[in-house]
Amino acid sequence: MNNWMNSALSKLYQHPKSVWFALTCCVLLLSTQFSKLHLDASADSLVLEGDRALEVYREINKRYGSEDFLVITFSPIEPLFSNSSLTTLQALKEELSTLDPVSSVITILDVPLLYSPPVKLSELAQGVRYLSDSSTDRALAKAEFLNSPLYSQLLTSDSFDTTAIQVNLTRDEYYFQLLNERDQLRLLAKNSVLSADETVALSKAEQAYSDYLVETNNRQEKLVESVRRILDTYRDRGDLYLGGVPMIASDMIDFIKKDLLVFGLGILIFIVLLLAIIFRSFTWVLLPLTTCLVAVLVMLGVISSLEWKLTVISSNFVALLMIITLSITIHLAVRYRELSVDYAQSNPFELVMSTVRFMIRPCLYTTITTIVAFASLVVSGIRPVIDFGWMMTIGVAGAFIVTFLIIPTGVMFLPLSSSQATTIKRKSPAFTLFFAKFADQRGNWVWAVSSLLLIMSVVGILQLKVENRFIDYFDEKTEIYQGMEVIDQKLGGTIPLDIIIRTKVDESSAKDAQETESFEEISFDAFDDEFSDPFGNAAAGTNLGYWFTRHGLNQVAQLHNHLDSLDETGKVISLASLYQVMKDVTGADIDDFQLALIGQNLTSDIKNTLVTPYLSEDGNETRLSVRVKETSQLLNRNELLQQLEGYLQNEMGFSAEEYELTGMLVLYNNMLQSLFSSQIMTLGAVFLAITLMFTVLFRSLYIALIAITPNLLAAGMVLGGMGILGIPLDMMTITVAAITVGIGVDDTIHYIHRFKDEFAKDHDYAATMYRCHSSIGRAMFYTSVIIIIGFSILALSNFTPTIYFGLLTGFAMFSALLGALILLPRLLLTLKPLGKGVD
Repeated sequence: MNNWMNSALSKLYQHPKSVWFALTCCVLLLSTQFSKLHLDASADSLVLEGDRALEVYREINKRYGSEDFLVITFSPIEPLFSNSSLTTLQALKEELSTLDPVSSVITILDVPLLYSPPVKLSELAQGVRYLSDSSTDRALAKAEFLNSPLYSQLLTSDSFDTTAIQVNLTRDEYYFQLLNERDQLRLLAKNSVLSADETVALSKAEQAYSDYLVETNNRQEKLVESVRRILDTYRDRGDLYLGGVPMIASDMIDFIKKDLLVFGLGILIFIVLLLAIIFRSFTWVLLPLTTCLVAVLVMLGVISSLEWKLTVISSNFVALLMIITLSITIHLAVRYRELSVDYAQSNPFELVMSTVRFMIRPCLYTTITTIVAFASLVVSGIRPVIDFGWMMTIGVAGAFIVTFLIIPTGVMFLPLSSSQATTIKRKSPAFTLFFAKFADQRGNWVWAVSSLLLIMSVVGILQLKVENRFIDYFDEKTEIYQGMEVIDQKLGGTIPLDIIIRTKVDESSAKDAQETESFEEISFDAFDDEFSDPFGNAAAGTNLGYWFTRHGLNQVAQLHNHLDSLDETGKVISLASLYQVMKDVTGADIDDFQLALIGQNLTSDIKNTLVTPYLSEDGNETRLSVRVKETSQLLNRNELLQQLEGYLQNEMGFSAEEYELTGMLVLYNNMLQSLFSSQIMTLGAVFLAITLMFTVLFRSLYIALIAITPNLLAAGMVLGGMGILGIPLDMMTITVAAITVGIGVDDTIHYIHRFKDEFAKDHDYAATMYRCHSSIGRAMFYTSVIIIIGFSILALSNFTPTIYFGLLTGFAMFSALLGALILLPRLLLTLKPLGKGVD
């Protein structure tokens, strides 16, 4: 430790009450910001930031008037078409329609029936039947819902025991206005240096969007609560499940709240019990506990003042920060207690300074390595992952500072009593000597097992996959899981995928083709008498564009049929659906003149339901809506998207500029692929950075390479284990390896630092190893157990990636501990990096 730092800390520790007073004032000041702490689980928080596909997704939604919506599945006790079930549907619709943000509610009662009986062209302008009409033949309507290209597997299940209710929400234009303003300024900042005015504008836009997002989330949460209250009054009439993006976002916010509470209380209870068992001293329970609480409260204040929102990912930070803080305090506590035995006559101040002089350097380096691991997350491109990385980076740095303020001054303020010192002296030999004996006497076993684990790790890593099912993120008992399962298996799929196709030919060619077909291939037999004049006024002024011609619709139908044939896809809706209905109704093929008549005579209900969502205003762009089955074991998003692009280009002849794949499936896939590539590359950078730090710390590249070896094996074991067990990489598990390295090397740093100090006494490698295991080995074991059990508490979450993250990190830390206590000393004994030593 440098002389100036030694002098500064010496003066600081001489005023322990002032330090505690300053920390108390800091916590109280930051606590005034807690009201700014908000949670976020919107869909935008789970997609790749800056992804062009996100811009396309928002633009397509705006162009086709897409709205957010909730989906309710209703499986009535009585038959679906019974009077009681239909009455229930009607009552549900009326109650849901009264909710403020709801723009419309769509049920089987509200969609136009075109087969019940088949509607003639002459009847289109006069309106069509609905299931709610008393004159509707319910047997024909049932057949239509089961077999219609429009409604089969969309509004009712094949078994006709479940129906869907879609609750459309009014599009919040102000939200998208704020979002666009913010994104435009962000893009400008990315591509050029902002002026002073532009910088201020960006700051205001960020603040305005952030504030309004909080309001939006609150309104959305209240809406979901209101919908559930309504559904509760009908649960005696059948099974009801709520689904949709707003509901998932609302429930995930509840998960975050519960995780914060469960993790916080769980870690708190665990800390108290563990410290009481390890130290059996009130002082050594109080001081580490106070340190952890102050570190968390300070960081919560910082997060609140910066207005970072907690997400389902970053909600782990409270538990992780307490775990990491506790591991630093344990090392200080163990060292102080050792010195209090060896130098029992020294006063507390001398013991504190001796402890700090010896521990500050390795603790500083362990803090830096942990920071490097979490800082690697900021390149992910996923806002919650980025924020989590920054939170932990700042939090770990703060934990280091807080620990070296509270523990040393706390010991000065609350010194050990003589009875506690006696307890320390009577401690039995360190149980960690078992690991020393194994490393010393079973060297061949160490090499054999390590080699086998290395081979298994490589085999497992080669089997790693990034694909996963979003539904598996949630427990089977949650409504999110149950609702998605019902929709997926009975109502045509859950995950939306949109395919946008643009006109392949110029307008003049399309017009010529239309006119040629209209006069040369016209079939008057299919018309009703009043439409028999091909030159009448019925079709005057009607032109829905290229895609509403027979040539265009046949292309759409080709793609539609291909999509429908895929095992991973459920319901497909496009203009081809209406085209098929019209052909069924007329009983013959339809030419362009008939299509013009149909376009002229479509009612607003039919047009708004069956045309507008799938055809742009100018008619030169069409949309195919696909619902992908999330529960399909065959689903591989990336392969599916690549296959579709290949079909569009190779089979249909479209260029890359003439089509667009968009929707939540594309956004989610882009996020996963980006995480995989960025984090795997980042893991190499983390290893390189830590190796360089080891070289500086130990002043030897040789020792640095030895030190990093056990951690490479630990990271390989966790990744290989995931591959062998078939656990996919996701937004949480992709970070495990980097974090494992960052935290796992802490034990290596402490062990080698102590080893070098002890080796200087007698230059005996074996004796040095035994001494290290009985001293620093004990602290390493305690801190690792704390981290392992602490991370395992994350298994109490409702969010499966968090559970995997906790258990896998715990397993990785267990591997790192064994590597530091067995493989590392074996390497030191064999390679002798500090010199030959005595025989």
